[in-house]
Formats: sequence, C-alpha cells, structure tokens
Amino acid sequence: MKIGLFYGSTTCYTEIAAEKIANSLGEDLVDMFDIKDTPLSKMDDYDILILGISTWDFGELQEDWEAIWDDIDTIGLSGKVVALFGLGDQIGYTEWFQDALGMLHDKAVIQGAAVIGYWPNEGYEFEKSLALTNDNKHFYGLALDDESQYEMTEQRVNTWSGQLLAELEALLA
Repeated sequence: MKIGLFYGSTTCYTEIAAEKIANSLGEDLVDMFDIKDTPLSKMDDYDILILGISTWDFGELQEDWEAIWDDIDTIGLSGKVVALFGLGDQIGYTEWFQDALGMLHDKAVIQGAAVIGYWPNEGYEFEKSLALTNDNKHFYGLALDDESQYEMTEQRVNTWSGQLLAELEALLA
C-alpha cells in the first residue's frame, strides 16, 4: 500500500506539516509531491491520497491550489480513498478558519472520492468554517493552526496518522 501525499505550500508550513505526516505514517508508505511541481495526473498512480492545503486571508485558496483549481474537476477520484489536512489561523481569521480545507473536500466528494480522516473540532476557537461536517462536530480533515497552536501540531499529526491507518485497515479488511 502506497499513499500519494499532494500539497501546496507558499510559506513552507504546509510542506513541513506534510513531512510530519509522512514521518508519522512511515516514509516508506508515503510519496510526497508539491503540486507546484507535479501534475495532478500523478494522483492516478495512487489508490490512497492525502491532500494538504492552507487557507489564506479571508477564506482564500493557497496559490498553487488556486492555479490548478479547475483542473481538479478533470482528475478521476472515483474509487480512491482521500484524507485531507489543512492549515489556518483561527485567531486572525476566525470567520474563515480552514475554509480551503472545506472547499477541497467538496471538490474531492464531487469527483467520487471516499473521504476518511475527519477530525474533531474540540480545542479550537473560531467563529465559522466551511470545513465542518453537517453536525458541526468535525472538520473534513486534520486542522492545524501553526500560528496560535503550534505546540499541538505534533500530537495532532501523530493522533491523526494513527486514525488514518486504523481507518485504512478497516476499509481494506
């Protein structure tokens, strides 16, 4: 089982989070790709994907994802298992926390992906988010805030990685 981890990163924080996730899951299990340098068609090589995105300013997409946003509609995610992670600032942009994560989730679902790795929203302080499940109790993926909760990132990554492996094991059983 190989996992393709695709991320966009402007200031390296999403890249660093991707590296932490790959390390936590096991580097032999994960191939990492920066979408700035890798065509989305590379996702076809993997049945299991992890996609990482950050939210900018007032709910905006990270620039590398924004540049290829419409291209997501052309990739075939049907039958693929997808987990998502996002970075955002819950204090400075409390009304848009993790919005890009929610937008990427919607794109993946429309393309037929089976999304795993939903993450509880306990321990966060924000007003609104497009990344919340219908019951408002979970994010559509791992939510990281390296601006105001950096000290929690490592534990969140490790816990989420264990959760992903358990969910994958259950799916593949």
